[in-house]
Amino acid sequence: MRKLLLIPLAIFALIVGFALVSKAQNKTGGESASPAATLYADKCASCHGTSIDGGSAKSLASSDYEFAKTNTEIIQLVKDGNVEMGMPGFAATLTDAQILDIVEYAKSTPTMNKVTPATDAPRIADDALNFETWVSGLDTPWSVEFLGPDLALVTEVKGDLYQIKDGKKLDNPVENTPEVWASGQGGLLDVAIDPDFADNGWIYLGFSHPVKSGSDKAMTKIIRGKIIDDAWQNEQVLFEAKPEHYVKARTHFGNRIIFDEDGHLYFSIGDRGQMKQAQDITRPNGKIHRIMRDGSIPADNPFVDNPKAYASIFSYGNRNPQGLAYADGRIWATEHGPKGGDELNLIESGKNYGWPVISYGRNYSGTELTPYTHKPDMEQPVSQWTPSIAACGLDVVRGDLFKDWEGSLLAGALRYEELRLIKRDDGAYVDETILLKDRGRVRDVSMGPDGAIYVVMNSPGEILRITPKTKGGDTQE
Repeated sequence: MRKLLLIPLAIFALIVGFALVSKAQNKTGGESASPAATLYADKCASCHGTSIDGGSAKSLASSDYEFAKTNTEIIQLVKDGNVEMGMPGFAATLTDAQILDIVEYAKSTPTMNKVTPATDAPRIADDALNFETWVSGLDTPWSVEFLGPDLALVTEVKGDLYQIKDGKKLDNPVENTPEVWASGQGGLLDVAIDPDFADNGWIYLGFSHPVKSGSDKAMTKIIRGKIIDDAWQNEQVLFEAKPEHYVKARTHFGNRIIFDEDGHLYFSIGDRGQMKQAQDITRPNGKIHRIMRDGSIPADNPFVDNPKAYASIFSYGNRNPQGLAYADGRIWATEHGPKGGDELNLIESGKNYGWPVISYGRNYSGTELTPYTHKPDMEQPVSQWTPSIAACGLDVVRGDLFKDWEGSLLAGALRYEELRLIKRDDGAYVDETILLKDRGRVRDVSMGPDGAIYVVMNSPGEILRITPKTKGGDTQE
């Protein structure tokens, strides 16, 4: 058979399912697809991508075809197929005119650019920063939050909440904290303080909660309370899943808690290992939620009028977000991918971030998870890391100590044992730099009231304090 210009690999492979999806979408009120678009969805999309961006075979949008130069050659290749490329022939199902219509449609449709992985990054000079151990002797710490210049809280996964005074961990944990399901990736997770903490004293906790004491079914729960006389008191439940939605799994609880200036509280819940449920708004997992600080639901939440949905859902299709930060009116999130495809996302109301339908990652076994990195109505990450860095912990640089980095993001990495500085231009990714490497698994990062950067190390169980050095090598404070 003649070799023709770029109709790459398995062109126009038959798929009835995409035609059905296309018809279903048209019934929801969208514009009707053109005949060429319907043919493309029916015959080509399974291999070449639903958005003409490529899938298991290359995109058809290019005008520089490899295996067919003329229309006559293109028609002949599509009719005959090519066994070596795994491409069936379509002589019995497509006319010459339909083939040319499909090609014209593909060439005239803009493609979606894939997000380049950002795993490789330069490392800042070793003499630019000063690293000191601020607190040691912690047992698998998860989060740190400052109550004031000389007082902080740190969570330990096993369920203890400790106060840190003047850089020293108190001997005893805060009493009366809630029972947690400390198994696998579950336990006492994030801690946050109310934006008006100085006036109201509210402290927020996220943790894996057993559906009943001793149960092996759990889900992420959000509460708030106050520390009075070194004890947890005045507890209020802000979010708790329905009992039937608790999951018997040890993975993907999320969880981070942040606030915006309008009184909203955002928190993340991972997919709990039930990846398809991330697309189901009747389930709480695989989502980022938004509530008011007292637990009530904002009237403008995207699914508040859907009686079957969790009204707290703000975004969905999120695999396991363990970094959340608020900056300049935007919600940023870092999210664990599977084998590759960790993501930096800009979270917006009602948006679908695609998991597990689209992903830049693969199954942990190395097999294909999904052929798609793009699909209509699913958001692309701002940046992605392949191979995975195990992104965890996120904050925004602010204050006078690191003026040159003001507004940049600080992202932790468990697997790569790194802290990364991500520069952004408004809502766009610019580049990133490695600030810390090979000191331990970075679980959380937080800007302190003194302007220093505090890094929670899961292992070896310590919190590092990072400050800039002057040219003479002294700490600049």
